[in-house]
This record gives sequence, structure tokens and C-alpha cells, in this order.
Amino acid sequence: MSNSSLAPVLYLPHGGGPLPLLGDPAHQEMISCLEHVVTLFKKPSAIVVISAHWEKDRPTMTSGLQPSLIYDYNGFPKESYEIQYPAKGEPVLAQNIFDLLKRAGIEAEQDGTRGFDHGMFVPLKIMYPDADVPCVQLSLIETLDPLQHIRIGKALAELREQNILVIGSGLSFHNLKAFFSITTDQGRNMNESFERWLMHTCSDTGTGMDEKERVKQLSNWEAAPGARYCHPREEHLLPLHVCYGLAQGPAREIFTLDLMGKSTSCYLW
Repeated sequence: MSNSSLAPVLYLPHGGGPLPLLGDPAHQEMISCLEHVVTLFKKPSAIVVISAHWEKDRPTMTSGLQPSLIYDYNGFPKESYEIQYPAKGEPVLAQNIFDLLKRAGIEAEQDGTRGFDHGMFVPLKIMYPDADVPCVQLSLIETLDPLQHIRIGKALAELREQNILVIGSGLSFHNLKAFFSITTDQGRNMNESFERWLMHTCSDTGTGMDEKERVKQLSNWEAAPGARYCHPREEHLLPLHVCYGLAQGPAREIFTLDLMGKSTSCYLW
């Protein structure tokens, strides 16, 4: 099957808690990016979301018919806990994911009771506000091993042949302390240096990078300039590794944006 007929894979920023859905001006570029990117491909038959906000000892997928929402944030206005996104689950797809992982020798499990966290419902409420596309959420592995997450993505590559949109929901910059501190020149340089490295690594523009080298770079992301400043803990970066594993190639489009005063990026394969 040609790349042009494969469903897209998307690594996107989901922002700070529910703020993108509350009209926060610091999230406007993110909102505009997600509203734009969804126009670049046809509507999927289902969506799989790898959220930075779910970790398990093995990859686990939601398998309920009508998952509830998990308001996994604190200290926001009352309306933050009344957000609705009644997307249906897709147990058949969950079973398919389970089978693909098993075929690749990856132990997995299904969870029929877990709901959708804000890494899922915040971006999807922007992209598909009618909640009319069934969804399955897939966890990260709590070891946070980058190569394992690339391997999970590779095991699921077949999903792209079924008009299933796979979304890695995280944030290319995720230093919470830095978000709420005065930006220094040093901090800005580390933020921008890591962003340049990430875009270069995921790009095909003049890099001459083959996939073996790209896997090596992504697996050793901690060696990138500013890496641990941008990601004191890497759970918001690793959904990108799953996305890359599905695509096994450079992103076809990269979008840069300012989010809460920090440089961030969004990747479409």
C-alpha cells in the first residue's frame, strides 16, 4: 500500500490541563494548529490516542463501549470538571490492537473500565467537536524506555491501512516549573535547541538521515541539547516515539507554535 493511501499519524500538543477548552489566549496557536491539521486528511473511521497521562507495566488499551471522562487535573474552574466528550469506545479495535501487539511478542492487556483522560478529550474536542469518531486510548509503558515505545508503534503499523488515525498526545516541551517561571536566555536557548534537534531528527529536509540513524537518535534523545531541561521526565515526549514507530519515516509536515511562551511543535506523518 502506498504512503498516500495510509491513514495519518499525528504527534500533537494537548496543552496545559483543560486550558485550551477555556479560551486561554496562551493556547490559541495550539488550537489553530489542531483546527488546521484536521483539514489535511479525510475523516478517520476510528482514532487511537497514546496519551502522556496513562502509564502501565505493559501497553494497555481501553476496551469499554462508552468510556467516561477522567478529569485528571486540579485547581481549575468548576466548568473544567463539566466538560463532555461522549465519544464511543471501540472494543473490536481494542482487540485488534491487543492481537497486533501479541503477534509482535509484546505482552498487553485490555481495560474495560478505564475512561478517557484529558490527553485524549482536550485535543479531540478541538479537532472533532461532535465526538462522532469512536476512540481507543493506549497507555505508555511505565519503564519509559524509548526503544520499547518505537517497537510498540511498529507493531501497530497495520492500523494505518484501516483508515485509523493514530495520535500521540503529549508536548514537545514539558517542564512545568519553567512554564510558570520567568524565561531566561539560557532557558530559551535550551528550549529552542531541543526543538531544532527534534525537528531535524523527524525531518527529511536535507538531513540525509536513514531510518537506522533516526531510531538511534530518538532512542538516545537524552543526549540532545537541552533535553532534560525540556523533559525532566519524558512521558510527554514518548508518544512521539510510538508515532514514529508506526510511520518508520520522516514526518511529512512539521508545525511550530508558541504555547504558554514556549516553543513547541506538532508532527504529521
